[in-house]
Amino acid sequence: MTTPEVSTSSRTLDAWRNERAFPVLTPQQVQQLGAGGRRRAVTRGEVLLDVGDKTVPLFLVVSGELEIVRPVGTTETTIVTLRPGQFSGEASLITGRRSFSRIRVRESGEVIQLGRDHVLSLVQANAELSEILMRAFLLRRAAIIAVGYGDVVVIGSSHSAGTLRVREFLSRNGHPFQYIDLDRDAEAQELLERFDIAPGDIPVLLCGANAVLRHPTNARVA
Repeated sequence: MTTPEVSTSSRTLDAWRNERAFPVLTPQQVQQLGAGGRRRAVTRGEVLLDVGDKTVPLFLVVSGELEIVRPVGTTETTIVTLRPGQFSGEASLITGRRSFSRIRVRESGEVIQLGRDHVLSLVQANAELSEILMRAFLLRRAAIIAVGYGDVVVIGSSHSAGTLRVREFLSRNGHPFQYIDLDRDAEAQELLERFDIAPGDIPVLLCGANAVLRHPTNARVA
């Protein structure tokens, strides 16, 4: 088994390094957030969460380091490194959507793992933590959308009503996606023709690792 190449994207926004997006909690806040969570030891290289996982917990770093990466083929883009007092998660943790990033242990240590229901209870019961989590999750989601991280690629044309509909649907629901414009990318256009994808099949969506959707309805995209 080969070790994937790890690179740092030049597109990583300053928002990822913003202390409001990735705050360091005080010892008291760590105690409050971690209360009732599962404390566990983690070892270097261990994957705590992977792309496509349905269950997305929050990880609060007690010691050691975690790294959040976006895998593309055999290459990984490092999004951010979490250190003691910092926590993982963004808007999809609250909404119950699948993970589109990987969380791996960078340096062995200890984390506190909290399930979605526990986080939701904290949001309702603790005003201080609620504000910290909400601000962090929304800032992270905004950065994700801005740099195009996500598990959906839309291939279409600005002259296609279906393309406009699907892009609007994804944007309205806050789901990050990458867009390939066939009007500007001749190679992509030729590639689709080679696979017998007709103009009526546009847009084409690549979703996650497996699904390829041709001219899907909004319900199918959802």
